[in-house]
Amino acid sequence: MEALLLSALNGLSYSLLLFLLASGLTLIFSLLGVLNFAQGSFYMLGAYLAWQSGQWLGFWGGLLLAPIGVALVATLFETGVLRRVRARAQGHLPELLATFAFGLVLVEATRLLWGSASVPYAIPAALQGSLFRLAGMEFSIYRGFVMAVALAALGLAWMVLWRTRAGLVVQAALTHAPMTSALGHNVPAVQTLVFAAGGALAGLAGAVGGPLLITEPGMAAQMGALLFAVIIIGGLGSLRGALLGALLVGELQTLAVAVNGSLADALQWLGWATPAAWPASNGILPSLLHLDLSRAAPLMPYALLVVVLALRPQGLTRALSRDETV
Repeated sequence: MEALLLSALNGLSYSLLLFLLASGLTLIFSLLGVLNFAQGSFYMLGAYLAWQSGQWLGFWGGLLLAPIGVALVATLFETGVLRRVRARAQGHLPELLATFAFGLVLVEATRLLWGSASVPYAIPAALQGSLFRLAGMEFSIYRGFVMAVALAALGLAWMVLWRTRAGLVVQAALTHAPMTSALGHNVPAVQTLVFAAGGALAGLAGAVGGPLLITEPGMAAQMGALLFAVIIIGGLGSLRGALLGALLVGELQTLAVAVNGSLADALQWLGWATPAAWPASNGILPSLLHLDLSRAAPLMPYALLVVVLALRPQGLTRALSRDETV
């Protein structure tokens, strides 16, 4: 039970990292109505900027500069490309294609600058070691640090959105853009600010997630696909749904690796032993029954996505109206 609890805590740290990334995408979708396919690339760029700037300023300097750098890149893209596409295009497909193309540009630019191999973005010495032990297993200081950063960033975003005048303007621009503009507020600037904030959250997620995971160009596609599974499972446009989706995906993957068993083991534990004539190599069904969950862990979020789409296509907690998305 202690080992299972520790695995659940590891899953929680991973889930909060996913939610930090998904919250930025949710805010962008809520205000602009655009699914930002470049969000995974923003995450990758944040990891690389944090590593590179950390070579000069140390880990903490990189952690500070990475979100700022990604926010700047997002601002330039929104003002120079996305705003023009939104003004001229009909429907959201051109916007999706623009963000998808920009994400590919960022990945290829990263390959040109830093190569295709992974970079040695390591956990700093101050954050190495064990925070506490359970059942002879360690919960690392850095995983606790990731949880603290994610909660602090999301708490700050919530305070700005719900407790400041700027947050009220953002919410007004979200639901009543013409009226907000008539009152003298610059709605396009608000849209740029939100897009930049979503990019900054992705950059921060990359900066803290890079040492925990592998920092290499493929992380954009890997995390991007997982990110869309998270927000679709939870429900597009809902921060509550993004949190629920991140918790489900993070815990499902982590616990599947920790259990290190198979469906046949679970059936045997329940008293339903599989027939002796069903060895693991005799047919598809027996092979699936004897497949280790740790090997199937990368597939589980997408299997859950298929189940959710089949049973509840709108997601688990889809917002009922646009003003509920934030």
